[in-house]
Amino acid sequence: MTLFRRTLIAATAAAAFAAPFATLAQDIKPRIIRFGYGLNEVSNQGRATKVFAEEVEKASGGKMKIRAIGAAALGSDVQMQQALIGGAQEMMVGSTATLVGITKEMAIWDTPFLFDNAKEADVVLDGPVGQKVMDKLQEKGLVGLVYWENGFRNLTNNKRAVTKLEDMDGIKLRVMQNNVFIDSFKTLGANAVPLPFSELFTALETKTVDGQENPYNTILSSKFYEVQKYLTVTNHVYSPWIVTVSKKYWDQLSKDEQKVLMDAAKKSRDFERKDTRAEAEKALAELKGKGMQVNQLSPTEAGRMRDQLTRINATIATNVGMDLWKETQAAVAKARAAK
Repeated sequence: MTLFRRTLIAATAAAAFAAPFATLAQDIKPRIIRFGYGLNEVSNQGRATKVFAEEVEKASGGKMKIRAIGAAALGSDVQMQQALIGGAQEMMVGSTATLVGITKEMAIWDTPFLFDNAKEADVVLDGPVGQKVMDKLQEKGLVGLVYWENGFRNLTNNKRAVTKLEDMDGIKLRVMQNNVFIDSFKTLGANAVPLPFSELFTALETKTVDGQENPYNTILSSKFYEVQKYLTVTNHVYSPWIVTVSKKYWDQLSKDEQKVLMDAAKKSRDFERKDTRAEAEKALAELKGKGMQVNQLSPTEAGRMRDQLTRINATIATNVGMDLWKETQAAVAKARAAK
């Protein structure tokens, strides 16, 4: 036997021996899960995503790893939602408001003055009604895991202090590109101007619009205090975020892997809500320190605005279904009575 032939036989045998181990090495490669979000890494979204990633890696023994991709690098909420539905992306967190075009029942969370405080929101979102709405996503190719908090939305403007319903009259107010928001503020007397968030600061600076509405955290981080004088604590809408998974991807996971993601999502939810609320308190104090004139809408005036929006509520009820509307109202009333 020639040296060349002996070498060839040895190499073939070595390759055959190594093949099963190469396959084994491939088998134990961690699952890499792309998790997209819109804000930057140092935001409340970014911090909670980091907690989620750490919990997933820890609970799976390193077999599952989250690749967090923030700052809308994977696209807007709507673009990421479509990527999840198509199976091109695994996970994301984003606004429930942007899901209304996919799952109409999500519009229930856009109801003005639905919740009086965060505790009520937690009880309803984490309860049967919140789960029922989330489960509807599966029909459209998404799996909802948990609700995070964006926060209560509040009003800023550069025209006048808003202390009563009549003060809304004629204010050019930027609103989200969402029919409930547009119709709600028109009904309250404002000139509602739908604009993408990316255009908002410039619109305020150039006085294309007089005001806007967002949670404290966003008002501060976006530096709206530089171009806005008045802030009214209206808490007119509570905005949740929702953690979702591509159903195509979810269905490929084992029950144990699904449990890892669900348990980690719940831990991240609890962290995120606490973190966001603490940040919101600091943000309000900072906005005052930066010269914004802050006032609280009285319960009487909030009630007047709520009454003015009866028609809007009727439209939401029709769109989401009367059964869901009644279940939600009953759940809120129960949560309110449990104080």
